[in-house]
Amino acid sequence: MEQAVIDPSTASDFEMRIELERRIEAPIERVFEELLAELGPEGVTPDGRPLALELEPWPGGRWYRDLGDDAGHLWAHVQAIKAPTLIELTGPLMISRAIANNVQYRLEEVDGVTTLRLVHHAFGQLPDDMRDGMPEGWDHMFDRIQTRATG
Repeated sequence: MEQAVIDPSTASDFEMRIELERRIEAPIERVFEELLAELGPEGVTPDGRPLALELEPWPGGRWYRDLGDDAGHLWAHVQAIKAPTLIELTGPLMISRAIANNVQYRLEEVDGVTTLRLVHHAFGQLPDDMRDGMPEGWDHMFDRIQTRATG
């Protein structure tokens, strides 16, 4: 199984790059469907708490956490989407500081096996706990997508 890596050449106090790749034995459409579900109502933290996420899967659509009663957090906007091969999100994500994130998910299928790739760039006031926890969080998400897509 592939692991998330932080590129040390960009790991300054204000920059981060994470890359993760997973090969999933499932059709690309199924993996994309599970990716959208995980970015939305199926998303949970590594310790199992629901994230209450909503994703509007179109250009300019919001990715946000809905806490009810008109409360919540805007995590990103959909910068690009091309089902079932690409979704790109841009925004602060779960970080309430001066920060910009770009997260790209690219999918490619060869002989019934889909490769799911994530590239996450962040620039700004990135708290140490977020920097340390992001690779684990993305890997957890990929585990859940793989389990549901192949199950």
